[in-house]
Amino acid sequence: MTDVEGRLSALIEGVSREQRSIETPEGVSLRVALATRMERVSAFLLDMAFMGAAVFCLCLLIIPLFFSGTDMPIGMTLILFLAFIVRILYFTHFELAWQGATPGKKICGLRVINRSGGPLAPSAVIARNLTREVEFFLPLGIFLSLDASLGVARQLALLGWTCAIAALPLFNRDHLRAGDIIGGTVVISMPKRALKGDLSERGQSADGAAYAFSPSQLAIYGAFELQALEELLRHPPSDLALEEVCGKIRRKIGYAENIERHDVRRFLGDFYAAERAALEHGQLFGHFKADKTSASEPRAKS
Repeated sequence: MTDVEGRLSALIEGVSREQRSIETPEGVSLRVALATRMERVSAFLLDMAFMGAAVFCLCLLIIPLFFSGTDMPIGMTLILFLAFIVRILYFTHFELAWQGATPGKKICGLRVINRSGGPLAPSAVIARNLTREVEFFLPLGIFLSLDASLGVARQLALLGWTCAIAALPLFNRDHLRAGDIIGGTVVISMPKRALKGDLSERGQSADGAAYAFSPSQLAIYGAFELQALEELLRHPPSDLALEEVCGKIRRKIGYAENIERHDVRRFLGDFYAAERAALEHGQLFGHFKADKTSASEPRAKS
């Protein structure tokens, strides 16, 4: 990845993240930002809270069984079975229906993708979620259900197994758990992309901007010019400098409408937002335009 591309990535993402290059079946190399370990833990805890609420609601429906003469062991077995079904259906359903996201992942801006660059197959989703039962819930459930009389060594062995499997993401560079390794998946970050600080305080957006630009107008400049424009908007030397840059951009892109002096900053802000959105959209399809003198070409592998 070039220095200019790195600056654009930092500008778009807002933070520096571990990135990996994934080649799509079409042969296009895409860079993705890995989800951090804390993000994955946060998403998992949120999903556990949502699942817990669902199981609690189901338990409320089962409570009448206990008052109708149902034995306690049978009732508890039914509750555990429902909890198992909810866990499996919860993760599998949402990751298939929401293209690799669950409610917890969606809140944290995460998504599961195929490590090989292809579509996320149902078999991969099922494999990674069934593996979660073996690597975490099953040993944890057995550990919690053990009686102290069965021996401390057995309890510690199960607790050690649970901790070792749960800690697997700490010992590989892509933060993969066992389910990711078996399913051929990886969890990436899909951060919300918005203009930073003073560049967004005017409420500019692609849909609500005062000035609109055609794709051909946005295709003229590249990442280098975008970065220069950002610096100018953040630290303008003078209003005259803004007017000069506005005039140059208008002439370069063929923008015919006249811009009043009091609208110069708004025009530049709207152009910045639209230009960055266009460059970001190109990156999603594996194309990167370094500057105004270069063509938008597929990025080379890192």
